[in-house]
Amino acid sequence: MAKRLTPLLNRVLVEKIVPPAKTHAGILLPETSNKLNSGKVLAVGPGLRDKSVNHVPVAVKEGDNVLLPEYEGTTVKHGEKE
Repeated sequence: MAKRLTPLLNRVLVEKIVPPAKTHAGILLPETSNKLNSGKVLAVGPGLRDKSVNHVPVAVKEGDNVLLPEYEGTTVKHGEKE
């Protein structure tokens, strides 16, 4: 998926991590406990240039786990993944 979608400038491609619905012991977890929006960074753009044309890299790298704001960013669906 990350090979088809390449972020530009300071954009980041993140795959949302779906929390498990039950524990290893088989206890079902309520949906309200799964409210934490987190994701794994799949691809990172090259960064920006400042006013003096110096390169400013992106603060995250591929493979990092990040927290996602609930109503920010653009949602992209590729197959069954979001």
